[in-house]
Amino acid sequence: MRQILGKREVRAILEKRFENDIHTKISQIPLPCHLKDTYKASSRIKTAIENNERIAIVGDYDVDGIVSSVILAEFFDLLGAIYRVKIPNRFSDGYGLNPKVLDDLDDVTLIITVDNGISAVEAANECKKRGIDLIITDHHMPPPTLPDAYAIINPKQHECPFPNVEICGAEVAWYLVGALKEVCAIEYDMSSQLDLLVMAIIADMMELRDLNRVLVKMGIKKLNSSKRPCFGVIKNYYNKDSFEFDDISFLIAPLINATGRMSDATLSYKFLRSKSYKEANAFFEKILALNHSRKAEEKNLYECSLPNISENDEIIVTWGNNWHEGVIGIVASRLTKVYKKPAIVFSVDEHRAKGSARSVGKFDILRLIAMQKELLLSFGGHKGAAGIVIEPSKLEEFKVAINSACFLQDIDISPYSDEILGEIDLKEVDLEMLDILEFFEPYGQKNPKPIFSISSALVKSVRMIGKEANHLKITVEKDGTTKDALFFNYDIKPKEGDSVSFIATIIKNSFKGKITPEFVIKEILE
Repeated sequence: MRQILGKREVRAILEKRFENDIHTKISQIPLPCHLKDTYKASSRIKTAIENNERIAIVGDYDVDGIVSSVILAEFFDLLGAIYRVKIPNRFSDGYGLNPKVLDDLDDVTLIITVDNGISAVEAANECKKRGIDLIITDHHMPPPTLPDAYAIINPKQHECPFPNVEICGAEVAWYLVGALKEVCAIEYDMSSQLDLLVMAIIADMMELRDLNRVLVKMGIKKLNSSKRPCFGVIKNYYNKDSFEFDDISFLIAPLINATGRMSDATLSYKFLRSKSYKEANAFFEKILALNHSRKAEEKNLYECSLPNISENDEIIVTWGNNWHEGVIGIVASRLTKVYKKPAIVFSVDEHRAKGSARSVGKFDILRLIAMQKELLLSFGGHKGAAGIVIEPSKLEEFKVAINSACFLQDIDISPYSDEILGEIDLKEVDLEMLDILEFFEPYGQKNPKPIFSISSALVKSVRMIGKEANHLKITVEKDGTTKDALFFNYDIKPKEGDSVSFIATIIKNSFKGKITPEFVIKEILE
């Protein structure tokens, strides 16, 4: 007989997720000395500051890269360093440290990359020729041959003693600040940057276990007590007293990312570093406008992609001329959610087609792409997301080949398969259950938000809710217990008297001071 979950079983399942965590308190987290080359890099930076050398910080145009740049720049201000920040423009500079970016940094003697650089072999050689010392700080997987740099700080590199915990680029930069603090022998509160760090950890989808879990829990507290004008502006705009974990994923991160997707990420860097509410608000208005443009462009490209999609395809492959490269990845993600299949979206110009791929469930999209490498100019990424460059003339051949090689029916592609804890007893869904679920927050990578199944519940009522009446509120009953369930962007509309089975999360509903648990339906099972 299948076990029906109650509070005791749910607590036990969630506790098991963390039984192998080593770092569970801030006092236990790894130290800068656990990162190879951290003190070598710090000593070189200290010398550069003492000698009034010109330093460049080279970041990346996503949240992680922008936050990394802010973290290092703030500390350099404290040290009195002569430096400049260069965040490459996606459209005019390309990604990361490259020879083109170097041409804009001909007056510096030391370059420090943050959240990039581990594959910048050509740029490192050019630095050598120009007499520039290069310090690379990154968290991406190193290539077989490392760049010839003065120092490389990357927890994934060979012989680095850092524990086996995935950390983002901003965390690597934060650790460099910790080492610099020691080398320069100054007082500095390392927790003062956790309000920034928490954004990068969440936006870069790091595993929320161990070290990251500790930093995120403390970081959210720091974020809510932060005096940075940028966060005050965001709170005011969204009418929020405080930020929750999901606010970072769904409100803050998309705003900070919008500038790099649509224009220049330096705007977000300046926004985060604003010294006054007035200054922050001026930047925020520009960021909002770009985010609105991003949403409009995403909607347009999504609709443009639909005529090219065949229901018979195992993998969605779609493209268009000069589609905005900053949003094709978001469009691919949206297509995977709608069709429950992997998707690859290309932007095509006369010289190349640049694609962004997204997967579903446990399907390894990078492995499938790699099987077609003879057709490609370049590719990279991981099993959940990848980037591709191909000659436009080979797109049709690629679409046929990748669909011929794929057999989704043999693979678990359910987006919720790893997150369903089991069937929940409706009588057990109460305030105590809410407390248990809250205790194990924040949820994210490797600590997914618990999803429960509910089978054969009777629909007692159905009503439309929302400003545009485009969501459902369903009351269901099973074994004499009644609960409300919300269904956003519904694809099936049950009727009163129907028997329904569904999978759902549990949330806290606060209405007129009364707190009640209710379901949010992820999917109605047919």
